[in-house]
Amino acid sequence: MSVLGALTRRVGHHHWFGAVARLFVPADRLVGRLTRGRVVALGLIPSLIITTTGRRSGKPRSNPLLYVPDGGAYVVIGSNWGRAHQPGWALNLLADPTAEVAVRGRRVAVRAEVATGAERERLWQLLVTEWPAYRTYVRRAGGREIRIFRLVPDGRAAPGGPAGRG
Repeated sequence: MSVLGALTRRVGHHHWFGAVARLFVPADRLVGRLTRGRVVALGLIPSLIITTTGRRSGKPRSNPLLYVPDGGAYVVIGSNWGRAHQPGWALNLLADPTAEVAVRGRRVAVRAEVATGAERERLWQLLVTEWPAYRTYVRRAGGREIRIFRLVPDGRAAPGGPAGRG
């Protein structure tokens, strides 16, 4: 892990970090799109771009997210930086679990599964190992259930093939 990556993980617990980081999400989306998903979160932490279908608009909605690999799947969490409400992308997945992720320059069609029970605990441990600040986000969210999603490749061809062509 780089020195900057380690520093990012240390300051991730601070309340101001979430506020500042949210300001960079539009730029992160742009960099992710321009690099076809090869660079997200400045390459400091393992990240992907998820594209869900808006539950009200029906339009594609893309968001950069930290992830951890789990076999051939990608694990993400709807922490919303510890805010009291769930992020829109998580609500979109609950309404329609089909999505697409761009990871390291590849586009992959996925189906979201909400983790529960022992599986959720196992995935939680993977997530907090990668980003310890998730523990802080749970406290900050005031007891709100923070959903963990396992994004499983579903074998559908992703539109346009490699990320960025579509």
